[in-house]
Amino acid sequence: MVRELTHFIGGQHVPGTSGRFGDVYDPNIGQVQARVPLASRAEVEAVIANAEAAQPAWAATNPQRRARVLMKFLTLVNDEIDSLAALLSSEHGKTIADAKGDIQRGLEVIEFAVGIPHLLKGEYTESAGTGIDVYSMRQPLGVVAGITPFNFPAMIPLWKAGPALATGNAFVLKPSERDPSVPMRLAELFLEAGLPAGVFNVVNGDKEAVDTILHDPRIKAVGFVGSTPIAQYIYETATANGKRAQCFGGAKNHAIVMPDADLDDVADQLIGAGYGSAGERCMAISVAVPVGEETADRLVEKLTERVHKLNVGRSDDPGADYGPLVGLDGVDRVQKYVQQGIDEGAELVVDGRGLTVDGAEDGYFVGATLFDRVGKEMSIYKEEIFGPVLTVVRAADYEEGLRLANDHEYGNGVAIFTRDGDTARDFAARVQVGMVGINVPIPVPIAYYTFGGWKRSGFGDLNQHGPDSIRFYTKTKTVTQRWPAGLKESNSFVIPTME
Repeated sequence: MVRELTHFIGGQHVPGTSGRFGDVYDPNIGQVQARVPLASRAEVEAVIANAEAAQPAWAATNPQRRARVLMKFLTLVNDEIDSLAALLSSEHGKTIADAKGDIQRGLEVIEFAVGIPHLLKGEYTESAGTGIDVYSMRQPLGVVAGITPFNFPAMIPLWKAGPALATGNAFVLKPSERDPSVPMRLAELFLEAGLPAGVFNVVNGDKEAVDTILHDPRIKAVGFVGSTPIAQYIYETATANGKRAQCFGGAKNHAIVMPDADLDDVADQLIGAGYGSAGERCMAISVAVPVGEETADRLVEKLTERVHKLNVGRSDDPGADYGPLVGLDGVDRVQKYVQQGIDEGAELVVDGRGLTVDGAEDGYFVGATLFDRVGKEMSIYKEEIFGPVLTVVRAADYEEGLRLANDHEYGNGVAIFTRDGDTARDFAARVQVGMVGINVPIPVPIAYYTFGGWKRSGFGDLNQHGPDSIRFYTKTKTVTQRWPAGLKESNSFVIPTME
């Protein structure tokens, strides 16, 4: 039976009225399991109006009480994490264990946002001038929006919503239409935790909904995660309309493997980082850069052995290392890139095309693929594949490996594997990438640090979660006060100073 999904507006499920719908698939079997309404401009405007009406009272709620709502939300999500993970897995295709990790990494940002009474504290200077005190305060922007991707349907919405709500804003979420059910359930749980109706709204849609958000003056800030072309479009459109924007795009994350690294450990790490979640992660390692021919030969041998042992299966199979891609278009894209790699002269070591899974023959599966001797001019090196494809680009020495990461147009994440502290320290200082791992393959920062890429992986000057998120969702007001104590002074036409 095909489920009929809704929007979530003002604390209620609201059916779509545009007459347009998108299909939500079960990627394990390639069949439609739900229909999601695609909002019209008028529907999105109604959502924004609802959020605008609810926001002032929420902003007037003291930070401790806002934090208590977030704490209750944490409890509610943890109580049903098993069912949430199963729902997420059924629409996205990542394994149950991976789905739980998706949810958990989102909850960690909620845990950070619970500290909002401390995070909102401003500055104070007594007697900055004679009888004059100066202090600052952070206040919410109003109504803000998040446009989030299919590959992390719990984590990214929570990364956006947690700091936005904690700081007193109302939040409008436009999740991916590919897997919208978990974001909808999160909205219900926020309401159950005590968040006032209308403070968190979910509107499903496509480009029409996105463009409405970008052009409506009542939306003060927009956060986005997705592909680089769309990230750039959203950033440029939002800022042209006077909004704050933080937009994160594509990636081509390198792992530099030095000759002194423990290659068995490196191979194990790269298998998980390259093929986990079918490679549908913006922080996936997609380029291994062994330094020296001997290092490369040994690493490729170890990777090949491990790739052949990977178990690709249904997302609800506890023995599966990874499940299907989210859609048939993803399968087509990956297979096209594999053929391009062959045509461009790369050495195809393991070919994952044509994989079928018993009992799920119509699912969107692609086997793990490994390329060696990839050149930096090849499309499989330059472009984000977003699938279970790991490419090996051999570097003659450390400096060449560093240049590969620095010269690439993307700068999301990077890693180096070495036992030499001096090399690692030099790499961390000189690499032109936003997030760096030292013997850590997926260097996603913990919630109280900030997440963001450089170059064409990120647009905007403030990153996700951590202290940057509090700055992004607030505006600073500085107050200079003086109490004359009954003294009357003559008019002055000189600019005030603190002397």
